[in-house]
Amino acid sequence: MTLLESLKKHTVVVADTGDIKAIARYRPQDATTNPSLLFHAAQMPVYGHLVEEAAELALERGASHEEMAEEFIDRLFVLFGCEILTVVPGRVSTEVAAKLSFDTAGTIAKARKLILLYEDKGVARERILIKIASTWEGIRAAELLEKEGIHCNLTLLFSFAQAVACAEAGVTLISPFVGRIYDWYKKERGGAEIPPDQDPGVASVTRIYNYYKKYGYKTQVMGASFRNVNQILRLAGSDLLTISPELLNQLEQAEGVLDRKLDPVKTQVSKEQLLHLDEKTFRWMHNEDTMATEKLAEGIRKFNSDARQLEESALSRVAEKVG
Repeated sequence: MTLLESLKKHTVVVADTGDIKAIARYRPQDATTNPSLLFHAAQMPVYGHLVEEAAELALERGASHEEMAEEFIDRLFVLFGCEILTVVPGRVSTEVAAKLSFDTAGTIAKARKLILLYEDKGVARERILIKIASTWEGIRAAELLEKEGIHCNLTLLFSFAQAVACAEAGVTLISPFVGRIYDWYKKERGGAEIPPDQDPGVASVTRIYNYYKKYGYKTQVMGASFRNVNQILRLAGSDLLTISPELLNQLEQAEGVLDRKLDPVKTQVSKEQLLHLDEKTFRWMHNEDTMATEKLAEGIRKFNSDARQLEESALSRVAEKVG
C-alpha cells in the first residue's frame, strides 16, 4: 500500500492545483484553486482554449476594459472549475477576488455571480465551494451565503480566532495554512528547521480540529499549504487535506501504512473552553497573534497581485481581439 492510499482511508484528499491533468492522475475527491494556481495554469498551452473562451465571453459582456478584465477572470475561474469537475467526483473551490476581502456586500455579490455562472454551465451549487478570505467581513459574508445554500471554504486562515468565528458562522469548511505558519516561525527562529514534533502549523490544525470535534461543530477542517510530506502524515485523520501535485507524487511513490493522528474520539480530552466571539473580541484575539496578522495581510496582497497579473493578461487578449 502506498502512503497516498493509506491516507485516503483516514482523510478526504483534495488536489491543490489548477492543472487538470495532474488532478486526473491522482484521483482526489475534490480540488481547490486560487488566483496564483490559475495564473500559472493559464500560461500552459494545453489550457489555451479555456483562456480564449474566457476572453471571447469577456469581450461580449464587458463595456470598459476594467469590466472586461473582471469578466475574463470570473469566466476563466468557472471554465477551469467546470473542467476540473469532469475529473473529480466531488467539489471544486473557486476563489472570490482578494480585493473584496474587506467588503461583505461585494463578496456576497461575487459569490452569487460565480454560482450563477456555474449553474448556467449545468453545474449544481452543491459541487462548488466559494473560497473567501477569513477576515471578519469575509466570515460575515459566508454566514449569509451558507443560509442561501452557497457553501463556503474560508481560506487564508492562520489564527484560532479565525477558526472559532468560522465555526460559529456555520461555514462548510476552513483551510488553515500549515506551511505558511511554519515559514513564519522558521524565519523568526533564524531560518533553522523546526523539529516535526514541534511544527507550529501542524499544532495549529490539531488544536482547531480538536476544538471543532469536542464542541460538535459541523464545519470541516482542511489543512492546506504543506511544505513537506511529514506535515501531511502528522495530520492524517483531518476531515480533508489539500495537497500539491508534487507532494501527492511523493506520497504515491512511498510505501507504508499511516496511523490516524487526528481522531474525533480522542478530542474530548481537549481543555479548550467554548468561545463566542463578537467583532471586537475577534479583532483583538486575531491582532494579538502576530504571525496570523502578518500572514493574513501578506496572503491577501499576494492573491491580489496574482489576480492583477491575470487582469493584465486578460486586457492584452481582449485588446488583440478588438484589434
